[in-house]
Amino acid sequence: MLECKSMNTPMETKLKLLVDTSSELVDATLYRHIIGSLMYLTNTRPDICFGVNTSSQYLVEPRRVHLVVAKHGMRYLKGTLDFGLYYNGDHDFRLIGYIDSDWAGSVSDRKSTSGCCFSLGSTMTSWQSRKQSNISLSTTEA
Repeated sequence: MLECKSMNTPMETKLKLLVDTSSELVDATLYRHIIGSLMYLTNTRPDICFGVNTSSQYLVEPRRVHLVVAKHGMRYLKGTLDFGLYYNGDHDFRLIGYIDSDWAGSVSDRKSTSGCCFSLGSTMTSWQSRKQSNISLSTTEA
């Protein structure tokens, strides 16, 4: 991947990864190694959290399509090596939070995904993306 072309986004937008049984299985150890490395990077790269979360849902039986998505994330990192969190003590330290969710975003089980992030001053300090445990019947419920 050292000589790969870089990508502008960490993951294709509106990509719906299904349990694709027609795609061939790939080496699970390699796939888990890639996802584990990307998970480590999420500590300083919140921009890849959603893609890593989505890819990590297929650790048991990874298919070729899932490996392509994981490599897409690695190609994004190649083009954004200078991105990351920077904590500067010279700014106003106001705590700001944002929360959002999609409605029935998972095609396979119709569950919603919620996400939130909090910043202290100009730097993101906490973020999370999680699939909800219940199926929401409306956008308000999601």
